[in-house]
Amino acid sequence: MSRVISVPVLMYHHVTPAGGHINVTPQNFESQLHWLKQNGYVSLTSEQFAAYLLGEPVPRKSVLITFDDGYLDNYIHAWPLLQQYGFNALVFLVTSWMQDGAAREVSVDPRQRIQTLRHDACMQAIEQRRLDDVAMRWSEVVLTQESGVFEFHSHTHTHTRWDKTDPSYKNTHIQRELAQSRETLQRRLGAVSEHFCWPQGYFDADYVRLAKEAGFKYLYTTQAFGQNTPGMDPANIYRFAVRDTHGASVGRRIKVAAHPVIGPIFNAFKRWKRARRVR
Repeated sequence: MSRVISVPVLMYHHVTPAGGHINVTPQNFESQLHWLKQNGYVSLTSEQFAAYLLGEPVPRKSVLITFDDGYLDNYIHAWPLLQQYGFNALVFLVTSWMQDGAAREVSVDPRQRIQTLRHDACMQAIEQRRLDDVAMRWSEVVLTQESGVFEFHSHTHTHTRWDKTDPSYKNTHIQRELAQSRETLQRRLGAVSEHFCWPQGYFDADYVRLAKEAGFKYLYTTQAFGQNTPGMDPANIYRFAVRDTHGASVGRRIKVAAHPVIGPIFNAFKRWKRARRVR
């Protein structure tokens, strides 16, 4: 063990051959895991990551792998590859999307696996309440959790942007969502953690306060340009979106994110560039 300056947190949504927005194909996902394995990286659990933020040492080449929403393709395509390469990941569940039913079969042959949807098709299916076509079932959540590969945390109950839908009462809505999500995870999995991820990346000071009051401490953002370091505010964890590209490309991004000198310079430049765009 040695102390590291920053642990990169990788953000995924879909792993599916269907392609589309916020997706990584299984081939590229495997390439990324292969690169991590070949270069000596380890994936942390939420407990290890929380301890690291409090100053506990972790392996120098550490990453945290996260998935948002709990899509069916995480079970069909990502889970077998994570098992194969010996990595684990956090999944932030939208708890109203999971349905009951027996765990679906994951074929050994990837070509014979259940067809999964593009992101836009997933959103359409959710609007039509065809949730079983989109999300993991509770039996699959339990199965993958018991395998030691996935661990599950809150991503609210409905994934609604209340600041856009009903802004005057957004705080009331998010408070209810946090409570519903916690109750569902406790009832279904027997426990609920202190780790939480904001739907679509939105939060403000009121949301942070309400999340802390609800019992959440580690709050995951979609903000890419910052470093996760010991002693930082755990209510603002940085993550960068992993693109649909090969492992070496993602590896370069990971190295930049973790570097004690290049990382802060890169992040500052990106923040400056983004600020100029929005003026």
